[in-house]
Amino acid sequence: MNKKPLILLGGGGHCKSVIDVAESAGYNILGILDPNEPVGSKVLTYTVLGNDDKIAEYADKAEFVITVGQIKNSAIRKKLADKVEIAGGHFATLIAADAYVSKYSTIGEGTVVMHKAFVNAGAKIGKNCIINTMVNIEHDAEIGDYCHISTGSMVNGEAKVGAESFVGSRSVLYNCISVCENTIIAAGTVVSKNITTAGVYAGNPIKHIK
Repeated sequence: MNKKPLILLGGGGHCKSVIDVAESAGYNILGILDPNEPVGSKVLTYTVLGNDDKIAEYADKAEFVITVGQIKNSAIRKKLADKVEIAGGHFATLIAADAYVSKYSTIGEGTVVMHKAFVNAGAKIGKNCIINTMVNIEHDAEIGDYCHISTGSMVNGEAKVGAESFVGSRSVLYNCISVCENTIIAAGTVVSKNITTAGVYAGNPIKHIK
């Protein structure tokens, strides 16, 4: 099946990582839309074509990938997704060539599964998520929409991460625990119990710090 070319939304550091994933998966990239970068400037070898107002211009020519990073919240990413939807555009789902995604898993549109990540059987990942480098999403785990599971994290079997949450690098979520929506898990945190109140959590043992 022929793949539509891509327009990337956001030209920062995360964009560079997504470019590498897209190239590994065999996509052609038309260019980047970013209001903060000069038109004609380059991100790696790709040209900034304009700002978000050009989304509608490319809605029939390409698929979109949101390449703005996400740590504190998903507001910018959701705003961009709304603009694509209003324009009648569609999102590509990117899976790096060296990632493993089970045929028994489900990946939402717009999600990017990055290098050497594993998504195992029965896992469900929502739309417009970042499953970052060397993440392991184990069997039957569920990741809500607009989540960022950061580098080297482990989401164990049947664990659930609510929408718009961030799981920091090298964090570990125990089997069967649940994390509510709009939660930030700091890097290196061991989540050994359910989180039912949104906020910022860190440590081992885990503590609510904000």
